[in-house]
Amino acid sequence: MSHTSRPGRVLLVTTVPLDADDVSRVLAGTDVPGGEVLVVAPSLNESRIAFWVSDADEAIEEARTVAAQTAQAAEQAEIETDVAAAVGDGDPLLAIGDALSEFPADQIVTVYRGGDDARYREDHLEPAELEREFGLPVHAHELAS
Repeated sequence: MSHTSRPGRVLLVTTVPLDADDVSRVLAGTDVPGGEVLVVAPSLNESRIAFWVSDADEAIEEARTVAAQTAQAAEQAEIETDVAAAVGDGDPLLAIGDALSEFPADQIVTVYRGGDDARYREDHLEPAELEREFGLPVHAHELAS
């Protein structure tokens, strides 16, 4: 196995806003210092009905807030890295695929709601599905309901 000399590139996919402590915790164990982090917040709808009737405005606005707050928190965390933020598609798999097409990450870190608190398609952020789909290591953090 060969080691790369460049710092890591981490795709941080979150469905909830993170503070600086959260960012430090979820990025612990990644090779990100001196590297890059792209925060992507999928624009998840509350329910299947909202998704199918294309009621996306509220979901997009919430994703914008989640991405911006998390990116700001990442900059405040004691991690020396470049941070950018983006809003992703309502389907997390498409959001991640779109992000990876422009940001070739070395690994994916996810933070998502589980159980009864999960939104429509939030279950697509489970690590086994993402590893199978994208062939990258995934570090998942499911929030308890």
